[in-house]
Amino acid sequence: MKSHRKPGTWTFFRQWLKNPLRVAAVAPSSAELAAAMISELPDDVNRVIELGGGTGAITRALLDAGIRDEDLLVLELNEELHAHLHLRFPQVPVVLGDARELPQLARDNGYLQAGPADAIVSGLGLLTMPHPLQRDILGAAFECLREDGVFVQFTYGPAAPVADPVARSLGLQVRRGDFVLRNVPPATVYVYSRA
Repeated sequence: MKSHRKPGTWTFFRQWLKNPLRVAAVAPSSAELAAAMISELPDDVNRVIELGGGTGAITRALLDAGIRDEDLLVLELNEELHAHLHLRFPQVPVVLGDARELPQLARDNGYLQAGPADAIVSGLGLLTMPHPLQRDILGAAFECLREDGVFVQFTYGPAAPVADPVARSLGLQVRRGDFVLRNVPPATVYVYSRA
């Protein structure tokens, strides 16, 4: 009998059980959430960095939307999820590392040799992170983005995932995107850009 579960669902759930604070959800992102995030990318998007690749639901959607393997850089901190992503997307640069070190990791990988990214999509649990950690991650991300690039983040909470003082200190503006009911749990997309 064929399973209708998404690839990596069990892997993802196991990682959540091990560390629920580090893995922000109990299930991989839905196709609807991935579509809502991709709809927020610039029309001329070619190069994308994904933070917190998880099991690859958003990675798959980015590739299906036309992002080429070599123009996508996926960062994952969890070793088991990183190994899963590496096996599932052997042609995509998948890096094991901390989002605070994104500029160095992207340089070491050679990704930034072709210039900054047009967009960053993030599945990190920013909402639950302390403000200094949010600031470090967003600061690192915007170092890797073109001047008019966007940082697309989803969150499960009722508020914007980045604290207002953090966004202000980095000179960022925020816009609320779609609310996606068909996700476990339901999620809202937010888009950050330089003010």
